[in-house]
Amino acid sequence: ALKPQPAKTWVEIVLNPFLFFFHPSADDPADQRTCLICGDRATGLHYGIISCEGCKGFFKRSICNKRVYRCSRDKNCEMSRKQRNRCQYCRLLKCLQMGMNRKAIREDGMPGGRNKSIGPVQITEEEIERIMSGQEFKEDAPEHTWGNNGDSDHSSPSNGASEGNQPSPASTLSSNRSVEMNGYTAALRDQYINTSMSTHYQLLPHLFSYAAQSGLLAPQPRSLYPQSHPLVLQLVAAEDLAPLTTPMLIEDGYKVTQVELFALLCRLADELLFRQISWIKKLPFFCELSIEDYTCLLSSTWQELILLSCLTIYSAQIFGDLADVTAKYTPSDDELQGFSEDGMEVMERLIYLFRKFHQLKISNEEYACMKAINFLNQDIRGLSNISQLEQLNKRYWYVCQDYTEYKYPHQPKRFPEIMMCLPEIRCIAGKLVNVPLEQLPLLFKAVLHSCKSSLTSYRTGPSPCVTTSSGN
Repeated sequence: ALKPQPAKTWVEIVLNPFLFFFHPSADDPADQRTCLICGDRATGLHYGIISCEGCKGFFKRSICNKRVYRCSRDKNCEMSRKQRNRCQYCRLLKCLQMGMNRKAIREDGMPGGRNKSIGPVQITEEEIERIMSGQEFKEDAPEHTWGNNGDSDHSSPSNGASEGNQPSPASTLSSNRSVEMNGYTAALRDQYINTSMSTHYQLLPHLFSYAAQSGLLAPQPRSLYPQSHPLVLQLVAAEDLAPLTTPMLIEDGYKVTQVELFALLCRLADELLFRQISWIKKLPFFCELSIEDYTCLLSSTWQELILLSCLTIYSAQIFGDLADVTAKYTPSDDELQGFSEDGMEVMERLIYLFRKFHQLKISNEEYACMKAINFLNQDIRGLSNISQLEQLNKRYWYVCQDYTEYKYPHQPKRFPEIMMCLPEIRCIAGKLVNVPLEQLPLLFKAVLHSCKSSLTSYRTGPSPCVTTSSGN
């Protein structure tokens, strides 16, 4: 039988066994404090005041993304654990009134406060009104808003751009740097390095121009570069392609509870993370980086690696067996009414990404390259050997391009389309951490039900989400 497991945050549930993060014990009196915003159990001092993970994340997103909310009542809505998602205006207002310090948020949007010593602040009613009305944000607006991509009120799941706090997987390819090609031809180097690029798209160099130019060229059959084949084989060999062992079979007629489904999701995440650790030890370049760097990389990318694997090599079990389990779970009215805006956005983006992966039909070789590229992100803070990481990232970027162009000569846009999936995965993984724990069972039920329904429609008739031409 599925048993509930005690939990603090989604990050801690998965990473706790691996000692990447440390939190006070359940017996610590400080751990029993309540959030000053909504009364939920507090997890610590966030932006100057004692608060829960939910209000911490809400405050950070509201300030970083310069959100302007509206209250449909009298701007005095009740703030409680169950009511906090119903009025975002009053929630942000209370955060400011209780002393949450917006200056404690790191300017790069990454996790962690900018200054741990910064405490609560008292600001005037005029300052609060300037923030709530958006006037302060307008005065400080930058010339262009690349950093707000992926989380603006006007964005859609199909924008393909990463958030400002999520560096693109392509960010390791700079148009003004020389590149050590490790034996690759100068022609392949020039195709990327000498491409002019608008400053608006420096985080995704070469993909946009590459996609536009490649569609004009007739497919040219060619052989695979000698260096690419063994590198791809080594990456695939490092993967554990065996089915997941976490039991996902439920007797007919059994009704799964929210607690039971949540416990199952935790067990799945636990197994998937163990597989990522085993994968790292089998990587062909394992000896080229330090254990400290691998720990830093894994602690920053584990959500993305798990999500990528669920959409590819484990998709049959996730969208089959797990979907069958979630179908036996019936959410309560309170759960349905309390489903947050963040949960809705994650749901929409996951469904879009599922359809994109279903359309592309990513091979094991492409998956292995995508995973390595995403993992080898030298923009993560705390790394020591950044130059080596950059070289490794470039190596597998070109390997993936070479393999894709060789394997699919009639799909010239395939490689940039595959690479554009990685920023979306990073965006979703970053947002998923902020979804309240109690909403995860409903989120997974909704996503898996919709995706499984899409699979049925694909089998029974044409779908606008699937391209019919093999050349695009």
